[in-house]
Amino acid sequence: MAKDQIQTDIEQTFYAAEQTGLKLAIKGRLVALLVVGLWLVPTRGAERATDIVLALLVLAALGIFHFLLIGSAWDRKWVKYVFVTIDLALFCVAVAVLPPEPAMALPQIFMFKFDIYPYLFIILGVAAFSFSPGLVLWSGLVGAGGWLAAYAWVLSGMSAPLEWADALADGTQEHFLRVFLSEDFVGTGSRAQEAIVYLTVAVLIAVVMQRARQTVRRQLEAEQDKATVTQIFGRFVPGAVAASMIEDRGALDPVERQATVMFIDIAGFTNLTESKGPAATVGVLNAYFDAATEIIGRYDGVVTQFQGDAILAVFNVPIENPAHARCAYDAAREILDKVRDGRFAGERLAVRIGLNSGPLVAGNVGGGGRQTYTVHGDTVNLAARLEALNKQHGTSILVSQSTAALLPDANLRAIGAAEIKGLSAPVGIYTSDTPPSTAASGV
Repeated sequence: MAKDQIQTDIEQTFYAAEQTGLKLAIKGRLVALLVVGLWLVPTRGAERATDIVLALLVLAALGIFHFLLIGSAWDRKWVKYVFVTIDLALFCVAVAVLPPEPAMALPQIFMFKFDIYPYLFIILGVAAFSFSPGLVLWSGLVGAGGWLAAYAWVLSGMSAPLEWADALADGTQEHFLRVFLSEDFVGTGSRAQEAIVYLTVAVLIAVVMQRARQTVRRQLEAEQDKATVTQIFGRFVPGAVAASMIEDRGALDPVERQATVMFIDIAGFTNLTESKGPAATVGVLNAYFDAATEIIGRYDGVVTQFQGDAILAVFNVPIENPAHARCAYDAAREILDKVRDGRFAGERLAVRIGLNSGPLVAGNVGGGGRQTYTVHGDTVNLAARLEALNKQHGTSILVSQSTAALLPDANLRAIGAAEIKGLSAPVGIYTSDTPPSTAASGV
């Protein structure tokens, strides 16, 4: 996969995460509005209840409209900035123009003396759900600017505002309290401090979120690279082996384990080659190998070698599978069915299969900087000998006594004992009652 494509996929992943986060944020925003409403309506008196309910309904409607836009044909990356700006603008305008208490003629500056400022952080917290550092930072900038703008608007309507310096001028407690409790006291420094704190929190959240995105980005890039390497490497070695080698940084130490070996050969392959020619034969082999390896893989088997027209597969290494004999046998039966009923590059084939279970050694071997995953031992050799014996017995599959013992419920028929070159004692062999594939004569 090209690097540009990987980056594009990662950006799409982040965009999808942002959209999911925005939907979650809107749901959280609705919950926050409900909680705030349940607190404000009964505690602010009947005079304000209608205004509060109306304001909450308007905010809820905006949220629902934004929710419906996300992922639609009208959705754009800048839409989320518009809606958070509307939320902050409505909040700051309300602070600047709504009377602090309708029943009293309190100066507008009292809005800044009441506990209004903390509600700004709800909007910031909702923006954080978006997983977008830009949106959080924008919320901080607009919120801090809107808060100061609302204060400046109120301050512009006052004739003689008092500041902290006025409260501290005399140095006495009486003077301080008189100025501090005056309706003309504004405390510009406090308003600036509130804006700075709000913006600082937004910056901190944005920085943390950006670091989190970078961590996730590196993880996604590593996963993409790993998938690419596995895909490419898996063209040359079994996929399961490739994945294990990548996980273990290239090492697959030799292991001795009980396993089941499958050896498959095409009957009449020499005649096929002579009649079709090399190029056409390769096309037939590739189609056949694709079908056979797909079946073997579905049963947790690993193809370790292609030897001409033969396939050597093993079950239970490198990935452990207690039911290795059953998986190997079921895979063999399915391959026989596939070959009997199908064509490969337009050609009908017949195959012979040998199955044997026993101890073997599996692992990486090689030299000169090149390695391959392979299996060794008498168990492997016997599977190959059983495959060849099919021709003598007119069968499509032969199973050793050791494998048959692991398949008590399989419909196997005993053929007898066979003398195997290299083994001191005869080996009991079995076959399936499944009718053999129609095979061409010859080797």
